[in-house]
Amino acid sequence: MDQKYSLGLDISTSIIGISIFEDQKMKELFYVDLTKTKCMFDKAKKYKSFLEEKLNEYNIKNIYVEETLQSFSRGLSSAKTLMTLAKFNGIVSNITFEKFNIKPDFINVNVARKSLGLKIDKSIDKDKKEQVMDWVSNDLGGYDWPTKIISRGKNKGLVKYEKFCYDIADAYVICKAGIIINESNSSWKNRFFK
Repeated sequence: MDQKYSLGLDISTSIIGISIFEDQKMKELFYVDLTKTKCMFDKAKKYKSFLEEKLNEYNIKNIYVEETLQSFSRGLSSAKTLMTLAKFNGIVSNITFEKFNIKPDFINVNVARKSLGLKIDKSIDKDKKEQVMDWVSNDLGGYDWPTKIISRGKNKGLVKYEKFCYDIADAYVICKAGIIINESNSSWKNRFFK
């Protein structure tokens, strides 16, 4: 266990996207599907079991978590939704802290994207999630994302990414940005506080 790894998390009550980096290179991508688990504490238990089963082999040195939304945005219509997300983010972050004994760094999604040069083009018809997927796929130099064929509705017959891919891509962005931000902060401190 000589290598040191960074862990990135995109936390929601339906899917937790997870990325593991070794230095600035992606090592592993995971997700925990919580869609069929109703109780928040059962969701937390499922995540904790995942950590014990899948991440024991990694010597985690940094944890980066996407900061919860601070204000209303399209698609999140109620204060109740924001509060639920914030509570669950805190629970999952604490489970992760207790597992690795490392305090997570919480990173704003816009700061993360900016630090990577990932610009969301609002003038095109493609939504943010699709643009992030394109950027991550390009950054990885091609990645075999799981897909599905839409079986009904206006998009019938189209090939789309599985829903969890977007959460994994968000975790990738948070982790990679966290590493870059952490390294630039360290070099700044080393320059001025020798």
